[in-house]
Amino acid sequence: MAKFRLRVSTGEACGAGTWDKVSVSIVGTHGESPLVPLDHLGKEFNAGAEEDFEVTLPQDVGAVLMLRVHKAPPESPLPLVSFPPDAWFCRWFQLEWLPGAALHFPCYQWLEGAGELVLREGAAKVSWQDHHPALQDQRQKELETRQDMYSWKTYIEGWPHCLDHKTVKDLDLNIKYSAMKNAKFFFKAYSAITGLKFKGLLDRTGLWRSLREMRRMFNFHKTPAAEYVFAHWQEDAFFASQFLNGLNPVLIRRCHSLPKNFPVTDEMVAPVLGPGTSLQAELEKGSLFLVDHGILSGVQTNVINGKPQFSAAPMTLLYQSSGSGPLLPIAIQLKQTPGPDNPIFLPSDDKWDWLLAKTWVRNAEYSIHEAVTHLFHAHLIPEVFALATLRQLPQCHPLFKLLIPHIRYTLHINTLARELLIAPGKVVDKSTGLGIGGFSELIKRNMEQLNYSVLCLPEDIRARDVEDIPGYYYRDDGMQIWGDIPCSFVSEIVGIYYPSDASVRDDQELQAWVREIFSEGFLSRESSGMPSLLNTQEALVQYVTMVIFTCSAKHAAVSAGQFDFCAWMPNLPPTMQLPPPTSKGQTRPEGFIATLPAVNATCDVIIALWLLSKEPGDSRPLGHYPDEHFTEDAPRRSVAAFQRKLIQISSGIRKRNQSLPLPYTYLDPPLIENSVSI
Repeated sequence: MAKFRLRVSTGEACGAGTWDKVSVSIVGTHGESPLVPLDHLGKEFNAGAEEDFEVTLPQDVGAVLMLRVHKAPPESPLPLVSFPPDAWFCRWFQLEWLPGAALHFPCYQWLEGAGELVLREGAAKVSWQDHHPALQDQRQKELETRQDMYSWKTYIEGWPHCLDHKTVKDLDLNIKYSAMKNAKFFFKAYSAITGLKFKGLLDRTGLWRSLREMRRMFNFHKTPAAEYVFAHWQEDAFFASQFLNGLNPVLIRRCHSLPKNFPVTDEMVAPVLGPGTSLQAELEKGSLFLVDHGILSGVQTNVINGKPQFSAAPMTLLYQSSGSGPLLPIAIQLKQTPGPDNPIFLPSDDKWDWLLAKTWVRNAEYSIHEAVTHLFHAHLIPEVFALATLRQLPQCHPLFKLLIPHIRYTLHINTLARELLIAPGKVVDKSTGLGIGGFSELIKRNMEQLNYSVLCLPEDIRARDVEDIPGYYYRDDGMQIWGDIPCSFVSEIVGIYYPSDASVRDDQELQAWVREIFSEGFLSRESSGMPSLLNTQEALVQYVTMVIFTCSAKHAAVSAGQFDFCAWMPNLPPTMQLPPPTSKGQTRPEGFIATLPAVNATCDVIIALWLLSKEPGDSRPLGHYPDEHFTEDAPRRSVAAFQRKLIQISSGIRKRNQSLPLPYTYLDPPLIENSVSI
């Protein structure tokens, strides 16, 4: 006879408790015990409860390897009547056989209806490397089950592959939004739609009558940042600053030589650079920067309300005077091929000509941001990381434990996006200038160009040669989060479980995970530079840091400000209804407004961006890990150090922001979600 005390913890979420009956068997080196019911008088397994059970086994099973947890509905007292399925969220089990001697079995999973879970002991360094046949067999079964449950599909040819589920209703509970998060999300959507319907704007297909009328729509929801945008959107310095700290802070690069298809002359820019100053001299000083939206050249455009829409592929030259002067735009060309019908617009031009040129650039920013920077880089790629993690890493694997907080809800929000945003007839199709066809074309083009180094912030900053441009808060805050935190945090975790380069090379599950990301996410394209295997500790640290940063900080930087920068639509118009100007001196206020999106398209897009800008609830900030998958002291110390450093970074960011007219908050750690979940 063997006696144990078993402690069980149930989650606190709505519906986490269960009326179903739970029993366990203990698998050890000498065999497996019979199922033992966990039963008290009354209801067990209430939400938030921790309960103790005395377990007596008829024989000694030897050293404990696993717990097998079985759940089934209670027996019905009436024939032909059965109880409905009842899910249970189990946090963990703890098995004690002597005072102070306990084994921990992290779970943090939903168990739906009748079924079973098999849990491994939480000391990953032991259970992960144990080659006992029973453990190896169970590990293989776990992965086979997950691979059947979470399979890949091609959504659009040339895109990264994604989860093979059509709607969120089809998703397993373990990847779905919580009931509370789901309810808040749809209530927020309903309130926004209702408010704009009441104002009679949602169904209006015509033009805005004036910028003043547009202000009515802007009033449906405000933020301090959105108010700042409204007050400053026409200013050159604010226009330029958005390339550094706006929604798409990843395109600006130092200009060392002017592109041949952008024939800016000294005379054109003399009013800004000053007399006697040449472009060549400024290029040599490193004070000129370029934003090139050439990827948009010739892209397919949409039809909205029966009217064809238009796009441009602008090039913008910016100037940073020596010292602390503001970054300023000094020349804009709206198409890639120079010629008499493609003038270079200048700050010295007529006010409305210059404003329209800048607005075309802002429209290009919208298109590239939403299709490439946001949808592709910050949603589709994290989905690849999430699916490969679920399919290739068993729950006892240290990388699974490290990464599972950073893939929470990603498969739900992306499936929802395929239902409500990027499906035919939905928001992207109805209300953006490129539509699904243009988005798809941009993603395919960027897929052909994308390199691993672009996903690694330090390498990307170096490649764009923007290490020293002042006031680049996306770079400053992002480099702190990349360099001081995940990199050192990940280094410690990797060091605990991988003592040598050989241990990295020999981990077949790790290598399968990397191969699957390469093949399913980057379509086995060697030119991407994405590793298809990892050979060293250093390579593993960089790779995992890239995954965590992409799924948390990168997404926050390009997602959380969507409403702030788009609420005043002329600052970031989702489409343009007239073609780019082919000459100067023709723009008037009424022509400017006629170029902007229709009323209903404006409303559609701003509602969507409001929904996608802020977590609707049930959020977990970066470094907040309430699900304690790691049970050993060493990784728990690393987590605690990680959290302390995040607090220090946040304090520095908030102190800096106090002196900024427009605070940069998107990479403040408490405001960064652990995962792509909205």
